[in-house]
Amino acid sequence: MLEQESHEYENAVLIGIVTQQQSEEKLTEYLDELEFLAYTAGASVKGRFTQKMQHPNPKTFIGTGKMEEVAQFVEANDIGTVIFDDELTPTQQRNIEKILKAKIIDRTYLILDIFAQRAQTSYARTQVELAQYEYLLPRLVGLWTHLERQRGGIGMRGPGETEIETDRRIVRDRISLLKKKLTTIDRQMKTQRGNRGKLVRVALVGYTNVGKSTLMNVVSKSDVFAENKLFATLDTTVRKVVVKNLPFLLTDTVGFIRKLPTQLVESFKSTLDEVRESDLLLHVVDISHESFEDHIDSVNAILQDIEAIDKPTIMVFNKIDQYQPEEYDDEFDERTTAHNTLEDWKRTWMNRAGDDVIFISAIEKENMEQFRKKVYDRVREIHVSRFPYNAFLYPDYSEEE
Repeated sequence: MLEQESHEYENAVLIGIVTQQQSEEKLTEYLDELEFLAYTAGASVKGRFTQKMQHPNPKTFIGTGKMEEVAQFVEANDIGTVIFDDELTPTQQRNIEKILKAKIIDRTYLILDIFAQRAQTSYARTQVELAQYEYLLPRLVGLWTHLERQRGGIGMRGPGETEIETDRRIVRDRISLLKKKLTTIDRQMKTQRGNRGKLVRVALVGYTNVGKSTLMNVVSKSDVFAENKLFATLDTTVRKVVVKNLPFLLTDTVGFIRKLPTQLVESFKSTLDEVRESDLLLHVVDISHESFEDHIDSVNAILQDIEAIDKPTIMVFNKIDQYQPEEYDDEFDERTTAHNTLEDWKRTWMNRAGDDVIFISAIEKENMEQFRKKVYDRVREIHVSRFPYNAFLYPDYSEEE
């Protein structure tokens, strides 16, 4: 089922709704992210449609009038794909396909499609395929209604089984097989983690596209794939790193995102064991992104899910070279956090985190010496707590040495 394809850019439109829980500003932000997801998957966005509603239409997600407007735009502009910002029910998806006569996908399926393209190792591909099948199972009725009838003919009489039931059974069997395969791989990876000895484990976590892999390359002098697209890294990479003379293991993990499909969280739980079993987290944040505080909350929510929220953490604010505060005129503008300089930010809630905050640019290598010192100090502290007799081997970090 899982296929890696090089996509030609297809024309697409985005659709989202403003509700009591989701303001217009928040929707614009989500649609910007959805457009980046679409671009990563191989789509060129030609338009956006939004509507204010108390709750989504149970039949067509948006109202009939707006649906007609979308249908006219789709026909006039040769649109092949319509992408919805929220997960559609199987009924909504089936009804919308009949009206628009185009490929209908939602945010969940789009993320699954990107994961399918990006998965390189057998382990990642198995996890993604499991998530795809779990997403597909309740939607089979929409895909195979034309086959939903009893088979007939010579040799086909008897208890019988409809095509839809056959397909459901095949998918359930495949899900069961993939889960068993993942369980086997999990045991192997647990053994690998156990064989790494007593080295301190440090894990990079954060929102997708914040620069974790770039930072990994700079610190470990390795060649982990990094690209300015979402979910460039799916496969967990572990490297041995030595700062001064202190060795530790550094792990690059899959990036998180808002509205991350539950199927993916479940199937990637085992990959996230690397985070759960680490001794120190480096929470990398793209401070140049206008919604970086929301990104921090999203990552913390997933860390809470995998029971890793209480681990020692250093907040690493990356991409300071790209940070540009909005210009502020005290006569006309109401001051907001968008007007904060980096120095202003350092005096906010970030100041309460004390020594566990660092501002860097991984790509420009700004403040990397301070970053190494901070990581060295924390790793040394953990190592010495385990092996007190090793304290003399690792002296205090000094830039002059």
